[in-house]
Amino acid sequence: MPKLRSHLKAAQLPPSAEDQDDAVNVLSVFDFDGTLTRHDSFLPFLWFAFGTFGFLRRLGAMVLPGLAFLLRRTRRDELKARLVAVFLQGVDAQWLEARAEAYCRCIWGYLLRPAGVRGVATELRSGAEVTLCSASPDLLLRPFAERLGVGLIATELEVIDGRLSGRILGGNCRAENKVLRLQAKYGPLTGYRLRAWGDTQGDHALLCAAQDPHWRAFHPSWRCTSDPIRPDI
Repeated sequence: MPKLRSHLKAAQLPPSAEDQDDAVNVLSVFDFDGTLTRHDSFLPFLWFAFGTFGFLRRLGAMVLPGLAFLLRRTRRDELKARLVAVFLQGVDAQWLEARAEAYCRCIWGYLLRPAGVRGVATELRSGAEVTLCSASPDLLLRPFAERLGVGLIATELEVIDGRLSGRILGGNCRAENKVLRLQAKYGPLTGYRLRAWGDTQGDHALLCAAQDPHWRAFHPSWRCTSDPIRPDI
C-alpha cells in the first residue's frame, strides 16, 4: 500500500512534450463503477430490468450468500458469481441487451459524473486508445461504452442458444484480472504509456501497472483520500 501511494505521488508530474507527441502509443483505461459513475451500476440495472417485484423475489436468494460475505466466509468473486446465477440464468440475451440500452438512456444524466465524461473526452481528443475496464457485465456496459466512443473490457457472461447460462466466462474482471484482460486485448503493456483511473481496491493492480495512475480523480475533494487502498474482504 505505501508502494502504491508513492507510485501515485510520483506519477502526478505533467506529461512531457515527447509524451504528448507520442499520443498514439497512450492507452487510457477507465474503471467504470465509482470512477466514472456516482455509484454502482449493476444492482440498479437489475432492479430496472426486472422491476421491483422481480428484483425483490430474486434478491431473497441472495440473503444467505450476502451474510456469508459479510462474515468473510466467502469471497467477493464468489458472491458476484452467485448474483449472476440467481438473476440471469435462463434470461434471453437479446431482451437483456435491450433493457441495458434503455437503462443507459434513462440513467445516463444521473449516473455518470460530468467530470468523468469530460475526462474520457479529453483522452479521446489527445489521440489515445481509450477503453473501459470494469467488473460489471459487458452486456450492461456496452451501450455506455458506445455512447462514450471507447473500447470495452468487462466481465463476460456466457450465452448458450441465445440465453444466459448464469455463468461468468474468464473470471470477474477486477484486481489482477484487469491487467491480464488488458494484455490479452492489447498485447504487452510495455508497448504503451498506460494511463489509468480507479477508485477502489479492485483497481490496485491496474493503477500499479500504469505510468500515470489517477485515484478518484473525478470525485468530490472530500472523497479523495490519501490512502487509496482499503483492506480487502
